Amino acid sequence: MPVALAHLDYAAAEAEAEPPLLIAHGLFGQGRNFHTLARRLATTRRVVAVDMRNHGASPWDPVMSYEAMAEDLADAARRLCGGRANVLGHSMGGKAAMTLALSEPGVVAALVAVDIAPVPYRHSHLGYVRAMRGLDLGRVTRRSDADPLLAGAIPDAGLRAFILQSLEMKEGRAKWRLNLAALEANMEAILSFPSDLPGSAYEGPAFFLHGGASDYAAPPTHPRIRALFPAAEIEAIEGAGHWLHAERPDEFVGRVDGWLKGL
Repeated sequence: MPVALAHLDYAAAEAEAEPPLLIAHGLFGQGRNFHTLARRLATTRRVVAVDMRNHGASPWDPVMSYEAMAEDLADAARRLCGGRANVLGHSMGGKAAMTLALSEPGVVAALVAVDIAPVPYRHSHLGYVRAMRGLDLGRVTRRSDADPLLAGAIPDAGLRAFILQSLEMKEGRAKWRLNLAALEANMEAILSFPSDLPGSAYEGPAFFLHGGASDYAAPPTHPRIRALFPAAEIEAIEGAGHWLHAERPDEFVGRVDGWLKGL
């Protein structure tokens, strides 16, 4: 059963000439992470950036499988995008978008997968989740209070800053906008990729854009990408890492906008 995802809506700046663009963020993120990029991509298309289940303002649910996340995106496409959309997903959101394309190809006009491949990964984010769950929110009256408390478990300052965007402050009280219990319980599923989807391949247009300095969608994953997405175009932004859209926003927007307009 899909959940109705919270979302931000960006009207096209010009006459709409393309399908809407539905954006799905990655693990620990939320739709507003793409706010600036979504505004820039809303040229001849409407853009909808959702909060994935158990993230942001979207409903919490104990299930966190890619099949369930794909159902959420299909529901969002029908409710918010007229039933068919170009779908862009980063990391976890990219896997959800791929699952949607393989299971309900009629909903996906084109797929953009950002720094992710349809393969399982070995690295785990359980340590981050457990550090967040173990944070004494009673000691936090502003986000900056939480930063040093998480530094031991999450040493990368940029990653901490990203994660702390999901720490909501209201009237001096802190609350996570993440269902950390569900993320911890489903981490194995989040790191994997479904192997028994109804569709053997998505024949539609697909663009796999990855960071040249990231190993998430490195060349060893390309045969699997091409097996499931035979029309895939695979490109790298050299020197960029996993968060290439944040590191190289101008190049990211240019590549995605140009590819979509070229369809």
